[in-house]
Amino acid sequence: MRRARSLVLVGAATAAALAIAGCGAGTGSGSKDEGSGSSTGSTASKELTFASWGGGYQEAQEATIVKPWGQENNVKILSDGPTDYAKLRAQVESGNTAWDVVTLEPFWAIANCGTLLEKIKDKVDTSKLPPEAVSDCGIPFDILSYVLVYDSSKFKDNPPTSWDDFFDTKKYPGKRGVWNYAPGGALEVAQLANGVALDDVYPLDVPAALKKLGTIRKDIAFFDTGAQQVQQMQSKEVAMSIAWSGRALDAVRAGAPYEPVWKDHLMLVDSLAIPKGSKNIEEGIKLIRQATTAASQNAFIEKYTYGAVNSDAKPNLDSTAEKFLPTLPENLSQGRFLDQEWWAKNFDAVSADWTKWAAG
Repeated sequence: MRRARSLVLVGAATAAALAIAGCGAGTGSGSKDEGSGSSTGSTASKELTFASWGGGYQEAQEATIVKPWGQENNVKILSDGPTDYAKLRAQVESGNTAWDVVTLEPFWAIANCGTLLEKIKDKVDTSKLPPEAVSDCGIPFDILSYVLVYDSSKFKDNPPTSWDDFFDTKKYPGKRGVWNYAPGGALEVAQLANGVALDDVYPLDVPAALKKLGTIRKDIAFFDTGAQQVQQMQSKEVAMSIAWSGRALDAVRAGAPYEPVWKDHLMLVDSLAIPKGSKNIEEGIKLIRQATTAASQNAFIEKYTYGAVNSDAKPNLDSTAEKFLPTLPENLSQGRFLDQEWWAKNFDAVSADWTKWAAG
């Protein structure tokens, strides 16, 4: 499922990123020309640079939405990635914004709204989108969850049913997969296991959460990328994981024997945003409008299974995909969205605490 994010770059390597930004679009290792007008002698009258997480995720975005939209509207599509916050900041601050539409995390859209990102909420119809996932500068594109998954070959007769069981290594022995990233769900999960109700998780009591995680510290197997997470499941390295719902599906399709537990799952979205200084704001708005229609959502999700943000979307999915779909009604009712406003205010401080704790 999910991308290998460039998350540690929020405040890193600014000088190097400035040099990269000066090169403009289409020069990064992930850059390419796509869609109408991508060849020499193009008749495309406009162009737009789309940046996202890279890999199969971005390929699916482009194949099902971005490139068809470009072809239909005579817009030359340039691709770049993966999303890199330091590079984006450097582009804007240098006055040489190369990206026009970018996929990023919603807390980052909130924290940098109006300074590094354009305010676009009023220019997009959000009436069919989850209101808690919409911000002034970020429009939700898809929904995924941090969900408990377990190795069904190990726990056949008495499987885990809650986050309490995730921390019970006596009853359920084995390694626990945890994303080594502060907003990766582990802190929220720890508080749920501490007895905090799902609706009362925020504001996060970070010291209490880290103390709870410390009780299973020797049993944690960190992963840094989605690919590593899948490998942990394919090799059965972990007995349970705080899994990205779509990546768990990837592992299961590859033969890994894991089942989801939807009680108290934590939802989040990928947001689409327009960097400040984009020279193609009008076209960027049009692409975001298209990306959030029911038809576009269906096309993307049928190719790369996440949850749809448009309430009218009805993707045609098989039973295995539906099992890992956070927006299935019976699953949706058991979860909540991460509080991205809280993370926007607290990301830097909590990330410092997390890094210190994870380093042991």
